[in-house]
This record gives sequence, structure tokens and C-alpha cells, in this order.
Amino acid sequence: MIHRFAFPTTIHFGAGARKLVADHLKTHNVARPLVVTDRALSALPVFKAFLRELPGLDVAVFAEIWGNPIRSQVHTGKVAYKAHHADGVIGIGGGAALDVAKAIALIACHDGDILEYAWDHPAVRPIENPLPYFIALPTTAGTGSEVGRSSVISDDQTHIKKIIFSPALLAKTVFADPELTLDLPPLITAATGMDALTHNVESYLSPAYHPLCDGIAVEGVRIAAAALPIAVHNGHDIDARSAMMMCSMMGAIAFQKDLGATHSCAHALSTVADLHHGLANGIMIDHVMRFNLPAAAAKLAELAHVAGVPDGSTGSDESRASAFIAWLGKLKADIGIPARLSDYRGSRRVTKTDLGKLADIATADICHQTNPRPCNRGDFERIFVESF
Repeated sequence: MIHRFAFPTTIHFGAGARKLVADHLKTHNVARPLVVTDRALSALPVFKAFLRELPGLDVAVFAEIWGNPIRSQVHTGKVAYKAHHADGVIGIGGGAALDVAKAIALIACHDGDILEYAWDHPAVRPIENPLPYFIALPTTAGTGSEVGRSSVISDDQTHIKKIIFSPALLAKTVFADPELTLDLPPLITAATGMDALTHNVESYLSPAYHPLCDGIAVEGVRIAAAALPIAVHNGHDIDARSAMMMCSMMGAIAFQKDLGATHSCAHALSTVADLHHGLANGIMIDHVMRFNLPAAAAKLAELAHVAGVPDGSTGSDESRASAFIAWLGKLKADIGIPARLSDYRGSRRVTKTDLGKLADIATADICHQTNPRPCNRGDFERIFVESF
């Protein structure tokens, strides 16, 4: 069954939702869409099958996206959009592809450099023109970028992430089809799933006032606690894949309330060592929650209850909060997320000499401004040292 609802984006949710795309675009007078995706996905049978499900449309593909999204990918995509004389954008992929797709839709009808539209640019440009019709199809369950109103793009040279934020970036319609995630390998499922879980946890812990987001975030944690291990260990369980896709969207909706220090640490790790964003969140979350415990014991205790953590419903707030943090560590071990930075075995390993630079970048990041416990540079340095 495919469900249709709006919050605020219209969402078609369920197995087979992707098959509705062609008729939907024709209804909205889109005839020449640019399909934006990443290099890896563009080579897979699932992507080629999706293109075959777009009869009657004159489609061009832009697939020059890899790693964390960068400025040059956006501007190369603008060239592809203009060359095709496109009249709409289909973003299909994980968070990087969807963020670049949003940015291409923006810069296709605006002048200047895409990073000049970042919220903190000293001469930030306004978004004045209507954007091309943009739809999104997620193929991972992590960032929730398909329902987000932001695009995170890095500078090619400094790798510093910049955030473009506007309701104008919201997809007109989302087609959330869990069948598109069935063949994700366990490590990607785990990393993206930890991203979704982190969004929900940090949104709930944020001291900002937004009870609507609190309710969504708490339910998102409940869903992830039950579904993430199943999705990792049995990737073709459509119920678990559906649950994680919903959890991902819920996290992205909830974090309009803002995030916390885990994300500041993750942004620093992506900048310095090019870590996958979800993996960086997964490595850091329990270490940051341990730092947060003195300021957020009651909320962490509630999350222990929601997640079904043993001993999560009895004892003091502090003991229940500690049980939740310990559960995060066990979850990481179960699904293959490194416990510590020194356990990460990527092509660019994090070393002790990186810790000072990581602390500098995390301190400059905006996300920790809504962390439940204020953080200064010394705090970040201790968190990175203790997580190493």
C-alpha cells in the first residue's frame, strides 16, 4: 500500500512509490527533467530500472557526485541543466545527491556562486526567483534530505561545510520507496541509520522550544531502536527498510528544532578526514551523550524507556540515562560502527595530531549552539581525546 500525506511536503510513501513519478511529472507539465544522482548509484541496475520507468519524458542524467557534496559539483550540474534545456529536477540517491539536486535547482535560476546563498555568507544573496519543479527519491535512510529545507555544500579547497537554508529548497513532492534501499550493503545501512537516529536524539535534547518536533523525534528513536538492527542484518526485510525510511524523514523534520554537539563533531570529522557524515555521527554519539548527561539526564532517561533499554524504566534519571548511553555503545557494536575514532579504518585515518584541528572546527560549527550542555573549545578537545 502507498500512503499519501503532507508535512509540509507531499509524500508518497510505500513500496513501488517510484512508479508514480512519470505520471506525476507529466501532470505538472515537466517534460525534460534532469535526473541528479551519484556515480555509484548511476551504475547500478536499480537506477537503470528507474530510468525505464519514466516513459514519455526526455530525460538527461547528471551523475558527477561523489563523497561529500562540493561546490564544483553544483556548478557542473547547472551546466548540465542548461545544456538539456531542462524544466525540472529529479533528485535520486542519498543525502549528497539530494543536497546537490536542491542546489542545482537553486543556481539554475539564480546568478552568482552557490556558496553565496549560504546563510552565513557576509553578503548572502536572496533567493528571489521560483525554482524549477523538484522531486526527491531517497535511496538511503539517513539524512532525510528529501524532506529538508537545507542543502549542505562544501568548499572544494577548504572542505568547510556551508548550509543553504530556505523553504524554497523543499521538494515539491517526495516519493519514498523502501524498495530502493533493499540492496544497500550493511555498512551503509548502519552508517545512514545512525545518522537518522542521531538526528532524532539531538533534536529531542535541544533546549529550543518545539513540542511538535519533540513528539516526532521521540517516535523516531523508538522506530530506529527496533528497526535498525534488523535492516542491517537482513537488508531485504521490507518492513524494517520501510521503518528506517520513515525514521529518516522524521529525523529531518524534527531537526528544524536544531541539533547538537554530535553534529559539530561530525562536521569536523568530514572536513578533516572526509568521513561519511552518518558514520561520523555514529562514532561520536555515545561520547557526546556522556558529556551531555549532567545537563540532560531526564531526557536521556526518557529515550532509554522509548528505546526499550533494559533498566531504562527503573531507577534514577541518571542511571537510566547511563543505560541509554551504554545501549548506544552496544548498538554500534552490533551493527558494525567503530566504537572509537582510533578504530576507524578508512583511507584517511584520524590521528592524535588531528584532534586540535577537529576541536577548532567543531567549535566554529553552529550546531552545538543548541546542545543541552554548552561547549567551548576545551570541551570539544576533551570529547575528541576521550573518543579516540
